[in-house]
Amino acid sequence: MSGPAEPEGFDSYKGDIEDVERRVAREFDPGARALVVAVLVFIVLLSFVLPHTGGARGFDVLAATDAAGREGVSLPSRVFTVLAIVFSVGFSILALLTRRWAIAWIALAGSAVASAIGMLAVWSRQTAAEPYPGPGIGLVIGWLAVIVLTFHWARVVWTRTAVQLAAEEERRRRAAENHGKGLLDTFGDERRDDDNGR
Repeated sequence: MSGPAEPEGFDSYKGDIEDVERRVAREFDPGARALVVAVLVFIVLLSFVLPHTGGARGFDVLAATDAAGREGVSLPSRVFTVLAIVFSVGFSILALLTRRWAIAWIALAGSAVASAIGMLAVWSRQTAAEPYPGPGIGLVIGWLAVIVLTFHWARVVWTRTAVQLAAEEERRRRAAENHGKGLLDTFGDERRDDDNGR
């Protein structure tokens, strides 16, 4: 009487291969876009040093300093600077370092919202009352950089390779097959494996 058959050959590595497939499916490879995204993140950071309106720089708007108060900075400008620093800078750097799909999606979503709020921020500075200045070069550059960054994150996130999609589909198919099996079905599979091992 022999014991259960030991897995041989390719089957012994099946679990390891599935773990690698799952890890690869959670990660992305930006390729040459990583450099473009890094440059855009730097430009967004640089826009915080430049004037957003009048004498108020981006960091003044972000921190709500007295300079921002004197220039009559409105809520859309403050929201834009917060979204830009959190998503377009913070999550973009985190996504590039970890290469996780979920973090890249967060960077994409936050940058997309920041793009819309940036348009509102520029518009609110253009329609400000007479004593207050219009939009500064830092606000415009930051807004345009966030728009381009959103475009590049969209391209990175939505370009999954055919291998990743096929591996996910195969994994879903196997999970659906295994989900439909009962306890008695698994005993039948083990008995067939034992018979084949003899």
